[in-house]
Amino acid sequence: MTSSRNECLALDAADPLAPLRAQFDLPPGVIYLDGNSLGARPRAAAKRAQEVITAEWGVGLIRSWNDADWFALPRTLGDAMAPIIGAGKGEVVVTDTTSSNLFKVMAASLDAQRARAPQRKVIVSERSSFPTDLYILQGLTRLLDDGYSLRLIDLPEDLPNALDDDVAVVLLTHVNYRSGAMYDMNACTAEIHAAGALVVWDLCHSAGAVPVDLNGADADYAVGCTYKYLNGGPGAPAFVWVNKRLQDSFWQPLSGWWGHRQPFAMQTEYTPDDGIGRFLCGTQPIVSLALVQCGLDIFAQTSMEALRRKSLALTDLFIKLVEERCAEFPLTLVTPRDHAARGSQVSFEHPEGFAVIQALIARGVIGDYREPRIMRFGMTPLYTSFADVWDSVEILRDVLTTGSWDKPEFHRRGTVT
Repeated sequence: MTSSRNECLALDAADPLAPLRAQFDLPPGVIYLDGNSLGARPRAAAKRAQEVITAEWGVGLIRSWNDADWFALPRTLGDAMAPIIGAGKGEVVVTDTTSSNLFKVMAASLDAQRARAPQRKVIVSERSSFPTDLYILQGLTRLLDDGYSLRLIDLPEDLPNALDDDVAVVLLTHVNYRSGAMYDMNACTAEIHAAGALVVWDLCHSAGAVPVDLNGADADYAVGCTYKYLNGGPGAPAFVWVNKRLQDSFWQPLSGWWGHRQPFAMQTEYTPDDGIGRFLCGTQPIVSLALVQCGLDIFAQTSMEALRRKSLALTDLFIKLVEERCAEFPLTLVTPRDHAARGSQVSFEHPEGFAVIQALIARGVIGDYREPRIMRFGMTPLYTSFADVWDSVEILRDVLTTGSWDKPEFHRRGTVT
């Protein structure tokens, strides 16, 4: 295992993915370890935004819905990202937000279960899910107001005992946002199906970070965002995937005109489109959608298998260096050591984690903080280098050794942490 900065530089020199870093506009003097929250900007994004705004919108005006193929963007982008998540053509659309897409698929899955097993009215999820997932589930059960309830598990090993004849749908986060722990998608999906339930996967922290094979697992539904590892830009539209076997039999409640079979027929009654198109709702944010392609174009130059190999090497190195070089400090590893159970981030707990992260950011190492006491460091193989890992740990050690984190300005919290 690497034990010097020169060895890290040698790893970077031999890294086949290293040239891809040049396709991102990373600011000088910054080590960016927060791609698990917001991906870095592809260099092509600024030019693409200018094209959309000045040429397609400015000159093409409304003609660009046809001439620039704006109308097809949700499906075009969905087909481009499908290989990243183990999906096929016509199974993914890029649209709306993760929260609204989750509402759609949860409503669709509950409706499907109501038709075949009306006694199943329990939704199972994790207490440690990203909060918006739980909020959506809470709102949905309140809206339905027909005996539906939410059952939360605390640990992955609690799942089997939570699966009984009352369970309709299980929502799981493939890679946990706080710890970076990863589920075995194939095994969990099979277990849930054997219990007679449907499964929805949240891929926000795994799409573009780890290999995903939705069709191989025979999953039912999946949602996720494009602004983290997929580098689509702040607030970039999310995506939704539905298994082919379910696409023409489901209903979703946000039946907007973009999901209509003939949207420009301007009919009074709603007729859902065939296939994944019925998951669309309203008019799409074209500038944001267009930028998603810039990130996907970079993924097309490599493979998820290559990215995964480097991700594991980066996270292994970060864990080793922190535990060796910062051993005297109260740092507790939260992320699994087991490769099969680890995403592409490393999380350490520290009693003053928030202040330590702020001190690191002031020194040019950008990670982020999540309650309670969790410092997160995302490793994005497209642009994170082995030297970045070495340098970030050296700066962390200095921040902890000098106690520079304990300044008043590092304890003050802004709106976003």
